[in-house]
Amino acid sequence: MNGPPGPHADNPSIATWCGFLLMCLGMFMAILDIQVVATSLPAIRDALAISADAMSWIQTAYLIAEVIAIPLTGLFTRVLTLRGLFATAVSLFTFASIGCAFSGGFAVLLLFRIVQGFAGGVLIPAVFSAVFLLFPSRLHAVATTIGGVVAVLAPTIGPVVGGWITETWSWPWLFLINVIPGLAAAALTPALLPRQKTDFGELAKLDAASLVLLAAALAGLEIGLKEAPQRGWLSPVCIGLLSASAIGLTVFVYRSLRAAHPVVQLLTLRRRSFAAGCGLSFCLGVGLFGSVYLMPVFLAFVRRHDAFEIGTIMLVTGVAQLVTAPLAALLESRVGARILTAAGFALFAVGLGLSAFQPRTADFDEMFWPQIVRGIAIMFCLLPPTRIALGELPQAEVADASGLFNLMRNLGGAIGIALIDTILYGRVALYAEDFRVRLLAGDLAAAREIGLDPALLLNRPPGPPDEAAIAYVRPMVEKASLALCVNEAWAMLACVALAGLLLVPFARDKNPPS
Repeated sequence: MNGPPGPHADNPSIATWCGFLLMCLGMFMAILDIQVVATSLPAIRDALAISADAMSWIQTAYLIAEVIAIPLTGLFTRVLTLRGLFATAVSLFTFASIGCAFSGGFAVLLLFRIVQGFAGGVLIPAVFSAVFLLFPSRLHAVATTIGGVVAVLAPTIGPVVGGWITETWSWPWLFLINVIPGLAAAALTPALLPRQKTDFGELAKLDAASLVLLAAALAGLEIGLKEAPQRGWLSPVCIGLLSASAIGLTVFVYRSLRAAHPVVQLLTLRRRSFAAGCGLSFCLGVGLFGSVYLMPVFLAFVRRHDAFEIGTIMLVTGVAQLVTAPLAALLESRVGARILTAAGFALFAVGLGLSAFQPRTADFDEMFWPQIVRGIAIMFCLLPPTRIALGELPQAEVADASGLFNLMRNLGGAIGIALIDTILYGRVALYAEDFRVRLLAGDLAAAREIGLDPALLLNRPPGPPDEAAIAYVRPMVEKASLALCVNEAWAMLACVALAGLLLVPFARDKNPPS
């Protein structure tokens, strides 16, 4: 079996570093694309006359393809080598971006989004594989920091980039911005990264049934998580999708553990530190993607900010991440990855918990310090756990392990967003009804909570409110109810971060501090 790239040089060349930076650029494009498109879905819907129900599939198609591709990174690395895999994936991503930009209808756009998502899904774990395949141990902290900053910065600045492009240019530019960097990366990386022999014989040994099972199970899981908040987790559709996914994944695991040439090397999970690292990656995904999703919901629907304004407010987290990244790499060599990880998840829980108490009038000032705390924490939750999970592995296992490690973060994000939507869809009506009852009873505290002048409640005419009064108060009730639901969701995310803290004792430092 052809393994990943051979032993790395003790002193990687400038060409290797440049190739790695271009790989990070490709990963940045893939992650950024999700966010910039999400902020501009209404513009795409209006341009292509897409129905409101179908609009969400522009994102869902991408995410399904991405989550299927991520665990296949190890297989593709063995077949194409790291160098060939990245060049192929970034070329496909760029081609699909052009196709998306010039799509004349919903079906064509959906097709290119699937291709784009599959290619983008490979780019992300390939970068984290490269950290441990291209560089010696003493440079892992530096390379992990570079890759980690790119991975978490892209979703943070995505809303402001997407909002600016939509307002300044037009929706096709959401995709066309990928073309020049994509072509540059595709053209230059083959000349910069180390050469290895391809092994297309791996495809002849491929367990095709397991591959189909994996793809179908992950697709069913993504669709089930998407539909559950609105349809209900116990609805026939969601029970069917999630049950089928669970059965498919169970059969896939059984076949993979018995196969001589499995699609994904699951035996790596026997390593305690890697298994703990995957659990930490899952918890980070819930909090990271959940917070990036929840802030725009609050700022758009409660505070009525546009996409560009939302992105500007969220830049605080990105700045904190940039400042903290080199500090995280420096501290790891002195205090150890496990201690830093524990501090990171504890701080992350605090940052998420602080937002659980924000008032409905919260804006930049009220969100500033929680964002700072989360931005600092995220780097400690990503960089040290990456080295805990992947730093001890033999090179032959790194590519498959990187796929699983990144898959757990993405699945955490998908489940986290589904839980957030469940809270928002399920609880907002309850809060609204509570406000209605209290207002009709003349509760002045309820009036203040929704932003209604208590004098209007005191001086209202006797009897049921008229249509004009209802129309005036209803938006206030809806915003206040949604704000309370958002706070509940922040509290849920904080609890998941605390669960991540409980996993830290099961991990081991790659290099304990001396």
